[in-house]
Amino acid sequence: MRFLIAACAFILLCHTGIGDVIRLSEGNSVKGRIIKKTADAVFVDIGHTIISVPNGEILEIIEDAEEGGGGTTAKTVDLYTQVDAKEMSVKDNVDRIGEGVVLVRRPGALGSGFIINEDGHTITNAHVIEGEQDITITVFHQTDKGFEKKVFKKVHIVAVNPYVDLALLKIDEEELGEFELKVVPFANLKDVKQGEKVFAIGNPLGLERSVSEGIVSITNRGHTGMTYIQTTAPINPGNSGGPLFNVNGEMIGVTSWGFGGTEGLNFAIPVNRVKEFIENRDAFAYDKDNPNSGYHYLEPPKRGDEKVKE
Repeated sequence: MRFLIAACAFILLCHTGIGDVIRLSEGNSVKGRIIKKTADAVFVDIGHTIISVPNGEILEIIEDAEEGGGGTTAKTVDLYTQVDAKEMSVKDNVDRIGEGVVLVRRPGALGSGFIINEDGHTITNAHVIEGEQDITITVFHQTDKGFEKKVFKKVHIVAVNPYVDLALLKIDEEELGEFELKVVPFANLKDVKQGEKVFAIGNPLGLERSVSEGIVSITNRGHTGMTYIQTTAPINPGNSGGPLFNVNGEMIGVTSWGFGGTEGLNFAIPVNRVKEFIENRDAFAYDKDNPNSGYHYLEPPKRGDEKVKE
């Protein structure tokens, strides 16, 4: 049934007529005209036939989507995507975009990351891959039998900026092949408000696909010359590099660090910093002969080491 729905969704998304949109749990959509709803299914006229969509597969129904302007629209900016999405429960958001969160592994350590486009570009923290070139990305793909791991062993480092703690990776095009990736959309920082509900997905201590929930404590906490989104959402080693989401399922920040021995004092790199890093990636292009490539500023001499000329 899922295969039939996915196939129909592909055909229907190419249809330009006004109608209803049914958003499915695996990220696909069915578009047509709803003719009947029952306790078990929704029946949709797709033009040349009628199909039934089980209620258990449905995340959201948008009636007269194009006519009323209620549809979800996506806008591609450089390498990343922004969407006009509606508020959903954490559970439904996890079902919808959870596959976009990945496990990033290097020898002796692991962290989290997230897919930003279908070409395999991935964001993580610089400290997750620091000093290493042998990196893998594990995608957790939802199937009828549950989640299956897909490990990509050919991962290229595109850019690294250790000073904002961000790295841009890319799954090898040949290894990716026809595999379909789930993309994590970006939010606008101006829309992030203090006190709003947020959630994180990542791999703390290697516990894969863990979800934690909290609120935005403050949107611009200053620390070491930078600003961070402070959140109460629990973040632990292994969460680093993963996304912090709003209730629309949009990435508002990259989980990065927290104060040890405390509760609810966790921090994420704001989405605007991530956008800036991506848009200026050429300035931080990775050099395989210098694993910590990027701009490096020498520390000024300490006052006790200075020689004062008389």
